[in-house]
Order: sequence, then C-alpha cells, then structure tokens
Amino acid sequence: MADVEVDEVRARLERYVGKPMGPGSVAPDPVNVPMIRHWVDALDDRNPVYLDEAVAAKTRFGGIVAPPAMLQAWGMPRPTIAGIAERGGAPGEMGDNPIRVLDEAGYVGTLATNSELEFARYLRPGDQLHLSTDVESISSRKTTALGQGYFVTWVTTYRTAGGEVVGRQRFRILKFDPRTIGRGKPKSDR
Repeated sequence: MADVEVDEVRARLERYVGKPMGPGSVAPDPVNVPMIRHWVDALDDRNPVYLDEAVAAKTRFGGIVAPPAMLQAWGMPRPTIAGIAERGGAPGEMGDNPIRVLDEAGYVGTLATNSELEFARYLRPGDQLHLSTDVESISSRKTTALGQGYFVTWVTTYRTAGGEVVGRQRFRILKFDPRTIGRGKPKSDR
C-alpha cells in the first residue's frame, strides 16, 4: 500500500471551516453623506440618488442612498498602528483564525484572488452596520506560480442594527510560502 502524505497544516485548519473568523463587529460609523460624497468624488460617480436629496426623493428610493459598492467600506475598522510589526503587518489583533495558523506555518505571503459582493438592498444614511465573518472553505495545499499555499475563503454578512441582512461579501485569498517558489508544476485547480 502506498504511503499517503499527511498535510498536517491542512489538518490544523479544518477546525476553522464553517466557524466565525473572529467576533462580530459594528461599523465604526453609520452610513453617512460625507463618506458617500468622498466615495462618489473619488470615483467620479455622479448618480444624483447618492447626493441630491430633491432628485433622490422622487426616485423609487424616496431619498439618498449609498453606492452599493461601498458595502465593504462601511465595515472597515480603524487600524491600530502601534505594534503593527509585532502583529506581522496586520492593522489589528488577529485572534485565533486560519490566517494566523498559516502565517505561523510559514505561509506568510498573501494574495487576494477574488471578491464577490451581493447586495440585498441599498444602504441609507443612518444605517448602522453589524458584521459577522465566517470561514467558508480552505483548500488543500496547492502549488502555484507563487509557491505552495492554501486558498482561504470567508463570507462577511452585513446586517442593520435590527438584524436585516443588507449584503454579503465572499472574499478569497491565497496564503503562500514564498520559500517554495519553483517547487513543482503549478496546478490550476482549487
């Protein structure tokens, strides 16, 4: 019988699949017009439903709404700069999650591979978002052009203070070990 290689790192990661990535959080600020203004100015998006109350009131929205693509921006925490080097470059405390396990195992490279946004409804000024993030999946070890690594996918659910789901974001990264570049032929499957 052939020996089967046991992937001890992947075995340690299994306990995170289907579990929260960390504690839930509340967006640092409610949805607000000044942030919407900064966003639409930066992206040169002149849709009047984002800033013109008179025009927005006459639409199906009945008032100003935030651009849907801002969903992730509302939940971004304020970074803690002090001690950032000691946290491996993370802007905040990481806690017990698969990213920390991979970093400790030498998979210190991070590449965002894709992000999918789902919008349940437009956000309105005053909405205070509550976020929860769950690990959806972790691949087996893959060999890529960047080296060996694991694809980690999580889903963040955005809710109002009343619990209404207003959107979701599925986010996938490759955590890789840069010391393994050139080992084996890259695989395209995930």
